[in-house]
Amino acid sequence: MDELQRSSDPPWLSDDEQHAWRKLAMLMTLLPAALDTQLQRDSDLTHFGYWVLAMLSERPDRTLRMSDLAAQAAASPSRVSHVVARLENNGWVRRAKSTCDGRSNLAELTEAGYRKVVESAPGHVERVRSLVFDALTGTQVQQLGEICGAMLRRIDPDGRLGT
Repeated sequence: MDELQRSSDPPWLSDDEQHAWRKLAMLMTLLPAALDTQLQRDSDLTHFGYWVLAMLSERPDRTLRMSDLAAQAAASPSRVSHVVARLENNGWVRRAKSTCDGRSNLAELTEAGYRKVVESAPGHVERVRSLVFDALTGTQVQQLGEICGAMLRRIDPDGRLGT
């Protein structure tokens, strides 16, 4: 028996799996950095900051409980709190206590924040299109959605992240 693989070890990746995994791992590193670069250069936002603004902009009242925002952003409450604080310092988000229970903290997109996300969206969409979708056929776009969905269901089986 090979020393690297004992009977209690999980099976090693096949050559095809290893090849696909390395490409996926490289993509997970390079794509966020490329999106961050464009947003910081053009809009003075990080990709995660933009993501938070976009999520708030899609709500009818442009407001989410901080815990729900963290879940939807697939981030820790601490990370969301830090980003919201930076967005708040720029006047794009304000925090308030919930009037429903008085305990929950809310993040609310301001008018300036809404304008910021609307102004930032075209450049971001153009970058996403050029880096991701322009490289794929229509069939591959559908397959990408299916593949990502399958992996997300493994990571978030309860669907609490809205996947």
